[in-house]
Amino acid sequence: MVTIDSKRELRDQYSATTTPTLVQVPPRPHLMVDGAGDPNLVPAYREAVETLYPLAYALRAAVKEATGDAYTVMPLEGLWWADDMSRFSVDAKDEWRWTMMISLPAVVTQVEAEDVVARAARAKDLPAGDRVRLEPFGDGLAAQVLHVGPFATEPPTIDGLHAFVAAQGLALSGRHHEIYLSDPRRAAPEKMRTIIRQPVAPA
Repeated sequence: MVTIDSKRELRDQYSATTTPTLVQVPPRPHLMVDGAGDPNLVPAYREAVETLYPLAYALRAAVKEATGDAYTVMPLEGLWWADDMSRFSVDAKDEWRWTMMISLPAVVTQVEAEDVVARAARAKDLPAGDRVRLEPFGDGLAAQVLHVGPFATEPPTIDGLHAFVAAQGLALSGRHHEIYLSDPRRAAPEKMRTIIRQPVAPA
């Protein structure tokens, strides 16, 4: 049996320091659920998270049964944006749009992944089962940095990341991306670790 640890194999993409760096992120398969509104208030956000994890584990079980290989389920990630990006701020969360997702290893192509997801969503009566999809996603060239602390204290970290992008002669491109290395249900807020990633393009 082979155990696939994607976080280790993709260390440059799933670990970061408090000093911004550039990273190249090619497309990989992801489980995704779209939504809109303040994640602290709208039920759709909780439903998305409650749906993604069981499906990620169902896929892992199907792959292990089919191939004998096991893999580590990756952390929750989120893409965040607004239709009017000038209003994308912590003061206008009700206008946010988001995609919550979990990255999958290439080995999932060894099973009928969409069928596995559909069956598991029905069997477990998952709340966002009718909204989940499998789709390749990659940021391409991006800048990223580690934020340590609660989500509410992210703005200075984000500002520093954007300043780094400008200093490289690059421009912001694509959607704000966060990778949640810590489980907010278990970690103390001051110890939360989040990778903040911003796709970039030539200025």
